[in-house]
Amino acid sequence: MYPGVHAKSHPNKPALVMSDTGENMTYEELHSYAEKMANLLQNAGFKAGDHIALCLENRLEFLPICWGAHYAGLYYTAISSRLTAPEIEYIIKDCGARAFITSPYKGAEALEVASEIPDVSLRLCVGGNIDGFDSLEDLLDQQPLSPVGPRIEGADMLYSSGTTGRPKGVKVPLPGTSLGETDGVTALMGALFGANQETNYLSPAPLYHAAPLRFCRGIHKIGGTVVVMPRFSPDEMLESIEKYQISFLQVVPTMFVRLLKLDQSVRDKADVTSLQGVVHAAAPCPIPVKKQMIDWWGPIIHEYYAGTEGNGFCYCNSQQWLEHEGTVGSAIQGTLHIVDDDGEELPVGEIGTVYFESDSTFEYHNDPEKTKGARLANGWSTLGDIGRLDEDGYLYLTDRKAFMIISGGVNIYPQEAENVLTMHPKVLDAAVFGVPNDDLGEEVKAVVQLIDPESASADVERELLTFCHEQLAKVKCPRTVDFRDELPRHPTGKLYKRLLRDEYWGDRNSRIV
Repeated sequence: MYPGVHAKSHPNKPALVMSDTGENMTYEELHSYAEKMANLLQNAGFKAGDHIALCLENRLEFLPICWGAHYAGLYYTAISSRLTAPEIEYIIKDCGARAFITSPYKGAEALEVASEIPDVSLRLCVGGNIDGFDSLEDLLDQQPLSPVGPRIEGADMLYSSGTTGRPKGVKVPLPGTSLGETDGVTALMGALFGANQETNYLSPAPLYHAAPLRFCRGIHKIGGTVVVMPRFSPDEMLESIEKYQISFLQVVPTMFVRLLKLDQSVRDKADVTSLQGVVHAAAPCPIPVKKQMIDWWGPIIHEYYAGTEGNGFCYCNSQQWLEHEGTVGSAIQGTLHIVDDDGEELPVGEIGTVYFESDSTFEYHNDPEKTKGARLANGWSTLGDIGRLDEDGYLYLTDRKAFMIISGGVNIYPQEAENVLTMHPKVLDAAVFGVPNDDLGEEVKAVVQLIDPESASADVERELLTFCHEQLAKVKCPRTVDFRDELPRHPTGKLYKRLLRDEYWGDRNSRIV
């Protein structure tokens, strides 16, 4: 299962389409591009297990470049196109990349980085020119179509978002198998979500993120069509679903929120009847949001909980979720355990750190301490999330451990208040976290992005606080609300809450009062 198989059986079928322009590649074109890319790398001396890095916006060549590295049995690191030059430089060096591929979109950063990466011998630009970078298109034109080296399975090595300290690469062992072996993600996409050769899959998120990259790769292994949005917009998502008759879609909960904030007339005229399966992950979804989406799109919404580390996988369909409102699913890969701070397993219903018991192996590249810290002595591993299990084995997340608020000795999980605030009709986005309080240690603070930023006022703050008090215990509610024109949220949906929180803690050496 890889593009070359489908290039033989249906060469003219679209493998890849850009949603905004309709620019596309057939399976024959995708396979030819990947073969030439692999040959380019192997002719440059790259061997199985070597490493390349790419920093690109969502564009037609992104996935074909990754496939080229995959064909050659390499590790490939997709770097966020939102990063600064020093951040890009760090990842290139940390992963040990010997090739760096970028585009004029990141031209300024590429020029700044160029003199700082002497070990990168192959510097390539796609879609234009950058001084000191060779044209990828010109070099591909010089490559043969027939393989010049072995075709074995490569792997991505992606980096954590880096909300604190330096991001870390999640490295899994290369499978060492011939190109075309089935992987776990692809198998799950077929078994759980019904993906097949007839699937039209819409990818609205940045391709450098783990889930979009791996789901797109899985669709190409299966033989469906991947439609890539250059960036997310709720209006454009609905237009793309209708235009390309999308049957399968992966989103994050913030996309649901933005869809529900659209004018009712826009939602009413949207044709989403082609959808057969919609998957969401990356963050817990507020219960009212999910209920409204199921009401709108039907019981076709699936949810999963997993990480780049691949240490376990939880899943639930719409019916299971409706029977266990708020769950992120039950384990279908690995076994779930809830553990306290002393490493002792907690009984059903109690809140603690979520661990998976599984045979998976992963490490945080160049960070043995973080790798060690993610595992217990018995081998169970964690993504660092807090949650509980119910009697049926369904997992409910409460927060990332780092953002638990301790106020007056009471543990407060800010997601509850975030979920409430997000449902207020004036709110577009919300973050809740602890800030210093001389009496209580910490108090609860909310920072909110309004749909109309100009309406921010003391009256709106009081309205939001009252709204929270009507639905949550007072101790869980923010004491104050600050307003921002935009919250620092990653395009994949991850909120950079620490950036906000650190502003309120200033230059204190400790975040514990």
